[in-house]
Amino acid sequence: MLIIGCDYHPAFQQIAFADTDTGELQERRLQHREEAERFYRDLAAERMKVRVGMEASGHARWFERLLSELQFELWIGDAAEIRTKRVRKQKTDRQDAQLILKLMLEDRFPEIWVPSWENRDLRQLLWHRHRLVQARTRMMNQLQAVALNEGLRCKKKLFREAGRKQLEAFRLAPWASRRRHDLLELLDRLTPTIAELTQAIEQEVEKCPAARRLRTHPGVGPLTALAFVLIIGKADRFQCGKQIASYLGLVPLEKSSGNQRRLGHITKQGSTLLRFLLVEAAQVTARSLPEWRSKYYHLTMRRGRKIAKVAMARKLAVRLYWMMRKEWDYGQLTKFGSYAGKPENRDGVK
Repeated sequence: MLIIGCDYHPAFQQIAFADTDTGELQERRLQHREEAERFYRDLAAERMKVRVGMEASGHARWFERLLSELQFELWIGDAAEIRTKRVRKQKTDRQDAQLILKLMLEDRFPEIWVPSWENRDLRQLLWHRHRLVQARTRMMNQLQAVALNEGLRCKKKLFREAGRKQLEAFRLAPWASRRRHDLLELLDRLTPTIAELTQAIEQEVEKCPAARRLRTHPGVGPLTALAFVLIIGKADRFQCGKQIASYLGLVPLEKSSGNQRRLGHITKQGSTLLRFLLVEAAQVTARSLPEWRSKYYHLTMRRGRKIAKVAMARKLAVRLYWMMRKEWDYGQLTKFGSYAGKPENRDGVK
């Protein structure tokens, strides 16, 4: 077998490879994309069994597809954990490739879970809709500014039929009028596209039993439910809710030493999209459930609104994790969930 440690960069890759049969060690620098593709296709033509290891990084989809097409084994490792195994302070591309090769040969390579191609493609659907919604929001804010400058303040009513007629009736300077026209035209083009993508997300939720169960929780819509299932993947990868919160970056950054404990802002690791959706969904849940609303107001009075939002998002993430792991809907969660601290249920569920 040929084992390859790959230090991947967008323009090239530095590799160190070893033949387990002969013990031969070699190094090469392959330019993307032609030279690297020719190298791996030549190995496939020789019918060699190949295992490639690399750090988790972006802009490598074509490389992963190539190895999958050639039926080569690909290991993707935790970049932060690989960094901790580096002994020398000196860092070069050659040393990075040699370190990855060494970890693979010694069976110490920190391999991570990699989503399937279908999972990744559905994530593109979520990201595409999310970015288009952000672009539409920016355009609507600009149109609101135009209306405010002309003395019209009607908030959401501005984009209804009557409000739009008022906005179009303003006599503006030539370039201001051109800006208003272009923004309205782009808004008219984006709205049906977003509606089409929203419908596609709802169809994908209907195909996914786990997402349908998560959607039964108050405040959780199809977008949040599908994003949680796609990004978490297998629920048994995590042992408890604390690991879910850490994975999503909803835990405070800690820098403690001795008797001093310092907690800062949240780490913001993991998926920014899912973290944003959880914060939005948690606020809807706080408006829907009385116990969540009282908890949210209590935290707002004690720590401020921003911290309260993040705390409720973390609580929602843990709840969705247990629903996903236990395969429960919201009714089963409220029936068999934790009853600690409730005096009316000291003997448990009857």
